[in-house]
This record gives sequence, C-alpha cells and structure tokens, in this order.
Amino acid sequence: MKVFASILGLLAAVVLGLSIWIYYPQYQINQMKNETASDSPAWASAYEVSYLEYYRSVDKPIIHHLALGDSIIKGYGANPNDNLVKSFSVNLEEDIQKEVFYQNEGINEITSGELNELVQEGAFDEKIKNADIITINIGGNDILRLGFEKGFYEAVKSFDALQTNFDQNLSGIMNRITTLNPEATVLLLELYNPLDKSSEFYSIADTVLPKWNLKLYQMAEKLDHAVVIETTAVINSEKPQNLAFDGVHPSAMGYSAISKQMLSQFREDTRTLSEQP
Repeated sequence: MKVFASILGLLAAVVLGLSIWIYYPQYQINQMKNETASDSPAWASAYEVSYLEYYRSVDKPIIHHLALGDSIIKGYGANPNDNLVKSFSVNLEEDIQKEVFYQNEGINEITSGELNELVQEGAFDEKIKNADIITINIGGNDILRLGFEKGFYEAVKSFDALQTNFDQNLSGIMNRITTLNPEATVLLLELYNPLDKSSEFYSIADTVLPKWNLKLYQMAEKLDHAVVIETTAVINSEKPQNLAFDGVHPSAMGYSAISKQMLSQFREDTRTLSEQP
C-alpha cells in the first residue's frame, strides 16, 4: 500500500509539474496584459494618454516608423502594398492627421542572431536614432531553421536552448535601440501558431509558444515605451483566411488584421504626454 501511495504521489507531482510548465507561461502573460489594461486611458492621469493621442499631440510634423525583422515584416505572402508596415503606417497617418514616414527593413528568413549581428554592427543606427516608432518581429526562423535542418521534434527538444539564445539576441537588440533612442516606442509582435488543429505538431506548438512569447512581455515590461502586439489574437487556427497559401505567413487579410490589432492597442495603451519622442 505504501508503494502504491508513493507511485500515486509521484504521478501527481509529474502531472502538476507538467501543468505548471504548460499553463503557467500563459497565466503570466494574461497577468501582464491585465496590468497593462489597468493603465488604459479610462484610469490614466491627465499626463497619461493613449499612444495614438500621444503621437497626435507631440510637436512633430512627421512621425518616423522603422520596422525590423523577418519575412512577416517584409510582407512575404502578400502583395507588396499589403504588408503590415505600410498598412499600419497609413492607418496611423489617417488617425493622427500627420505624415507617417515608414521604412521597412524586413529580411526574409533572418534569425534573431543575424538581426542582432546587424544591429550591433550599426547597420540601422541612423534609422533607429530618427525613429519615433520601431516595430520588431523576430524569432520564428530560429525555430523553423532548426526544424528544417534537424526535424521539428529535435527543435522541440532543443527549445530551452533556442529560447535562451533568442532571449540573449533580443536583449542585445533592445539594449542597442534604447541606447541610441530611449524615447522611441517599440512594438514587439508575438510569435503565433499557424498550424491547423489537425496537425500532429499543433498541440506542441500551442504548448511552447506561450513560453516564447512570455520573454517578449518580460522584455517590454523593462522598457519605458514598449507594447507587445497580440498577434495570436488574429493569426490562429480559428482564422484560416488570415494565412497565406504556404500556411505559415499571413495573407493580405492577415497582415491587415495585424495592422488593425496594432492600431487597436495604440488606442488602449498609454505613455506620458510630457515626454517627446
């Protein structure tokens, strides 16, 4: 009986450990979202306004938007005129009634390590210094490249090492940006799960991606002016129309949906009006 009780206790501990590993990252993300929501304009002080109102009010005739990252930034899978960088910039321009000058520096297939290397080399220094808004999407190719080279099960087995490497690269990128331009607003896009629920890898991706995205929220929390864009709200298995023919990248509708999500969060999240970007 004691042996049986010990086995049950061990099984319970394993189940509890797995549950924490699987669900706790998403719980942490939800907590951070709730904390951000508590700072929305409805509760904000007279000096706290939405990002939309901030850029509408700031004493600048032109707002500069720089986008860095991979094929999602580049706009792969859709017409060049339908990429999210242009879409968001045009919509922002209409809302704030100011010109928004955008620069799309997206590079297909780039990893976080390769982007960090370019940033550290100073490839984007002048553009970073001049930017009011910097949008970043990076990390997906870290997983995909290892998956294509060694298989996706191997990528999952190596997840912790991949994530540690990504965290170091993202920290390097953000440290460089905040050193060059501490007043810029940084938009970090969540990594989404494009797989259909029928895929054998769907549940695995749905388990590990919250752990990955948690790093984005933790990074944003350390910065004065950063927003994590909830890409997973608009690109998921429930919205197949938002995926391109390859089943990985957003379609034109998907890029439009991400752009609208970005603008929606610009209306809800706040920063201090007295500071100038």
